[in-house]
Amino acid sequence: MANQGILIRPVVTEKSTLLQEDRTYVFEVSPSANKQEIGSAVETAFGVKVQNVNTMNVKGKMKRFGPRMSRQKSWKKAVVTLFPGEAITIFEGV
Repeated sequence: MANQGILIRPVVTEKSTLLQEDRTYVFEVSPSANKQEIGSAVETAFGVKVQNVNTMNVKGKMKRFGPRMSRQKSWKKAVVTLFPGEAITIFEGV
């Protein structure tokens, strides 16, 4: 799989923002991507060196829209840790 299409979007939550102090960034990634592909995609996209990649599948939640129930889509999350001295500047000031 090519590097484009692997990283879908950064996950910006209170917890992921606090993790940035430890050089750890969270992304929504393609469900078919593996850890090696995710690491190389982050390295080429942001020009940093990746130390570790952890992945997890997030199950979609049930939500109510008026009288009917609906399920949000399931997605894959990647937690990427960078080597000391590295940072992704797009997240600074978010």
